[in-house]
Amino acid sequence: MGLREFNLDLHFHGPWAGGVSKNMLIPVIAEQAQLKGLDVVSTADATHGDWLKHLKQELVEEENGVYRHPGFETRFLVGTEVCCNRRVHHLIYLPDLATAETLRLKLMGKGSLDCAMCGRPQLRMSPEEIAGVVHDLGGIIGPAHAFTPYFSVYAHFDSVKQAYGAEGKKISFMELGLSADSYFADLIAENHEYAFLTCSDSHSPWPHRIGREFTRMKMEKPGFEGLRRALADREDGLITLNAGLDPREGKYHLTACNACYKKYSVEAAEKFKWKCVTCKGEVKKGVRDRIRELADFGEEVHPRHRPPYQHLVPLAEIIQAAVGAENPLAEKVQRPWLKFVETVGNEIKVLVDAPIVELQEIDERIAAYVEAFRAGRVLYLPGGGGQYGKPIICLSEEELERKKTELGDALEGKGDAEKQRTLLDY
Repeated sequence: MGLREFNLDLHFHGPWAGGVSKNMLIPVIAEQAQLKGLDVVSTADATHGDWLKHLKQELVEEENGVYRHPGFETRFLVGTEVCCNRRVHHLIYLPDLATAETLRLKLMGKGSLDCAMCGRPQLRMSPEEIAGVVHDLGGIIGPAHAFTPYFSVYAHFDSVKQAYGAEGKKISFMELGLSADSYFADLIAENHEYAFLTCSDSHSPWPHRIGREFTRMKMEKPGFEGLRRALADREDGLITLNAGLDPREGKYHLTACNACYKKYSVEAAEKFKWKCVTCKGEVKKGVRDRIRELADFGEEVHPRHRPPYQHLVPLAEIIQAAVGAENPLAEKVQRPWLKFVETVGNEIKVLVDAPIVELQEIDERIAAYVEAFRAGRVLYLPGGGGQYGKPIICLSEEELERKKTELGDALEGKGDAEKQRTLLDY
């Protein structure tokens, strides 16, 4: 059997992780993932007792740890996320649900696994200890959203190897998170050793959230061993695409107040002792500035095995801009969204693969916005402090230049009290 490409989103959460939609249930996830264009997703939260029961009730095993809901084509691989005693989040992938049960037993007594907010359990274990348990079970582990100011490896360590200690040499991947991309991550030399996962970390099943970041991989067929091989590969190009938000749309891209979202330079934040001069809230260091501290390179550089990174804007947000809606879930957004998806096949095909002429036959105005997005005519009011950035799609180069002038410093997150220096101009 030859290799085929599959779209994977291997990080989101079920209802027991806190702040998660009550609709995050397997039948809904399977349906919405199929509409999005995802071939393979994670089970998520596979150490939580009630969620494990739900998984066993709703999924059937096809073969070798690949699961499917009977009503849909979406495949599920067993995965979860845990938090260690250093406040770092880790993604874990396992051969099957039986192994998840074994992992659960080994974690008993190391933290609460079954509370209403424990889909992502907080464990009294170090990164090295957790990785050792996972590796002994034949699983895969790596840092989740590696750069965010909360709960990430680079928030609390200066390198992945430092975090995982003796287990560090077995780490094959890191998840980039919404506020970083390959361009930023590869400014750190150590990261050239790792495969990059792009995943949604979604708390909602709707396609403007789930699959907003995905990884395209070559496998003979979906499966744990195919995933392991792709994450370990540095020669055969088995990961063919990382796709996700422009980092400026991420919630933690710039250094900002986590209460009023005022943006700061690191120098200004240090001057004010990381307290906001406007509201006295806490100022959190942004991903861009943290990478600037750790960067080994001052310009774009990638290892030979690194695939392209394609910036995405969810189709519902593109349609929202085209029709002037206030909400991506509004009926005047969802109606044309469904028409595009049903006609073309799925959302990822609309965003990435379908010829523009095919989209024009469905709706010329929305197709023009998709074409502008693909051409890179998108400006961003950058996010920070926990607030998402805002994409601004421009239909022409003239509009792009005009809005650059109109928005000025706002595009760099510069406030009135102090002007920030940017890490990179891109």
